[in-house]
Amino acid sequence: MAEEPTQSHRSYLLPSGDSVTLSESTAIVSHGTTGLVTWDAALYLAEWAIENPAAFAHRIVLELGSGAGLTGLAICKTCCPSTYIFSDCHTCVLEQLRGNILLNGLSLEPDTTDPARHPGLNTYNSESPRVMVAHLDWDVVTAPELAAFQPDVIIAADVLYCPETVLSLIRVLQRLSACLKKQQAPEAYIAFTIRNPETCQLFTSELGQAGIPWEAVPHHNQKLFPYEEHSDMKILKLML
Repeated sequence: MAEEPTQSHRSYLLPSGDSVTLSESTAIVSHGTTGLVTWDAALYLAEWAIENPAAFAHRIVLELGSGAGLTGLAICKTCCPSTYIFSDCHTCVLEQLRGNILLNGLSLEPDTTDPARHPGLNTYNSESPRVMVAHLDWDVVTAPELAAFQPDVIIAADVLYCPETVLSLIRVLQRLSACLKKQQAPEAYIAFTIRNPETCQLFTSELGQAGIPWEAVPHHNQKLFPYEEHSDMKILKLML
């Protein structure tokens, strides 16, 4: 009997007529991670970004926990960022992510945890953004490593799935806030599906403890991508 395929390809049509095509795992959990598939909040955040391109245009965007890459690729293709830094911590996720970036016709800079080594971080090419993939472990990344990214905008989607990841995310946001004080404070947009209200309450409570102001982003109008309509999803805007 033939073995079941472990990877499949999915395409997501953008309003421009372009599309994002992804190679994704056929299993929700594979190689010990959930980062090899696209989750609903990534689609939801991508929709919001497409409706609000000014939040990303000509800016350096750092994505925490990029997973399969749907949100970032949609932003790169529709919102004109100057630089987009995908990041994750799992080797298999990073490998699939690089493949998906190339699959969508984007050029990829050398892997880095220190973009400052590469001149021209702030240069903007109107045709396509500068794209990088960074190995970023929230529990061990240092403030100088984070400062080197120089982000104007930070995003994350569907990363609040247990108390441990909530606390790790809070710590990395605190480090980002502390190391970027000398520049204009970046905005952060965190999208999530409310699966466990206690986990979401922990996140907002920990934001308050960390002194990070936040506000809920209004729901956007246009539904572009397939996800569960009854899912309760939110985007919080944080002021770091």
